[in-house]
Amino acid sequence: MSQLRATKPGLLVCVAICVSAFVYFRNPAQEEPGEEPTSPAVAECGFYPDELCSALFEGKGAASQVAKFCKNSDGSEILAHLHAPGNCSQISRGLRFISRPLSAAEGNFSLAYIVTVHKELALFVQLLRAIYVPQNVYCIHIDERAPKKYKAAVQTLVNCFENVFIPSKREKGAPPGFIRLQADLNCMEDLVRSRFQWNYVMNLCGQDFPIKTNKEVMHYIRSKWNGKNITPGVIQPAKAKSTSQSQPESTPEGSVYVSPHKGFKEEPPHNLTIYFGSAHYVLTRDFVQFVLTDTRARDMLQWSRALQSPERHYWVTLNRLEDAPGATPNAGWEGNIRATKRRSEEGNARDGCKGRSDQDSCVYGPADLPQLKRSPSLFASKFESSTEPLVVACLERWQRQRVLQQAEVPVEPHWRFPRQSHFHVN
Repeated sequence: MSQLRATKPGLLVCVAICVSAFVYFRNPAQEEPGEEPTSPAVAECGFYPDELCSALFEGKGAASQVAKFCKNSDGSEILAHLHAPGNCSQISRGLRFISRPLSAAEGNFSLAYIVTVHKELALFVQLLRAIYVPQNVYCIHIDERAPKKYKAAVQTLVNCFENVFIPSKREKGAPPGFIRLQADLNCMEDLVRSRFQWNYVMNLCGQDFPIKTNKEVMHYIRSKWNGKNITPGVIQPAKAKSTSQSQPESTPEGSVYVSPHKGFKEEPPHNLTIYFGSAHYVLTRDFVQFVLTDTRARDMLQWSRALQSPERHYWVTLNRLEDAPGATPNAGWEGNIRATKRRSEEGNARDGCKGRSDQDSCVYGPADLPQLKRSPSLFASKFESSTEPLVVACLERWQRQRVLQQAEVPVEPHWRFPRQSHFHVN
C-alpha cells in the first residue's frame, strides 16, 4: 500500500478544515447585502500535505475542490535555496538531490537528457531533481526568451553538478520552428564529446514531469526497446489535407494523423519518405552519432528549415531508414514516452482535460492525478507550478517515495521530503 495513503480520520479532518475555510471565506458573516463577493482566501497547505495528496490520487471529489484554494510553499523554498549564499553541497542537499546510484543495474546504464527551459524556474528545479541521478548526464538549453535572472539562477544550479551543463552553442536568428530541433542537435554534439558514457538520450521541456522512476525508465527501454530507438509516428500521406496545427503526441493504433502542411515547398532530399510523429524521442548513442554525421541527416536538416514543426518530422523520418542504427522501419505510434491531453479531448471516452487549457494543450489539474498514476507513459506534459502548484507537489512526492522504495542502497536522510499531515488556513 502506498505511503501516500492517509488514515481515514486524518483525511476527514483535512477535508473538513479546508471545506470549512472555503465556505467561511466565500460567505463571510460580515458581508453586507449587495456587496461584491470577496475573493476566497487561499489556504496555505504546508510543504506537502499528505492527506490532501493521498485524497487527490484516490480521486476524492471533495479533495479536488479543496485543492483549488490551496497554494504550495515549495516554490518559494526552492528559489530561496538558489538565491541564498552557500556552497554547492548546501544547495544539492537543501534541494534534496539524489547523490548516489540507487542500484548496481542503474549505475551501469546511463541516460542522457536534453531539457529545454525558459520559464517556471521552480518547476524546472523540481523536474531536474526528479530525474537526477549522478550516473546520468543532462544538457540544459535555456531559451533566449528567458529573463537574465532566470538564466543566472539556472547557471547557479548547473554549476553545482559536473554531469549537468549548458550547451556550448546557442541558437539565434533561426526560424522559430527550427530552433527547438537545432537546440537538441547542439546538445547532442556536446553529449557525444563529453567524458560521460551514456546509452540513450531523451528530450524534455521545462513543463514535463516524470511519472516513472529512473529504474522503471531503464527497465522499459531495456525490456521493450533494447538497442532500438523510440520515435512514435506514421508515414506522411502523399495527398494530405491541412488539419489542426496541434497534433497529439500519441494516437490509438490504426489512427492516422497528418502534418499541418498541405504540401512541402521542395522535394525531400535523397528521395526520403517523410514521416510525421512525436517531437519526443528516446535514441541510442549510435543513432545520435549517425544523425550528426550522415549526409542524408545533414541535408534533411537544411530542408527542414522551411517546415513549421520540423521536430515532428526529423527524428521519426531518419529512424525509419533501414540502415540507421537502432532503426524501427515498420514502427507506428508505439512507445509510451509522453502522456499528453488536448482540450479537444475534454469529455470524451479518453477522460479529457480536468485542469485548464492553454491553447489546445491541457495543463494538468488535481483531478488528473489518478489517471497520471495509472498511465504507462514515462513522462507527462504539461504542468504549471504558477497555476496548479499542488499537482506537481503531489506528483513529485509520490514519485520520490517510489524512487526510495525501489532503492537497493541505504537511503540518505536528505533524500526524503519532509512529511506533513497538517496545514494552516490564513
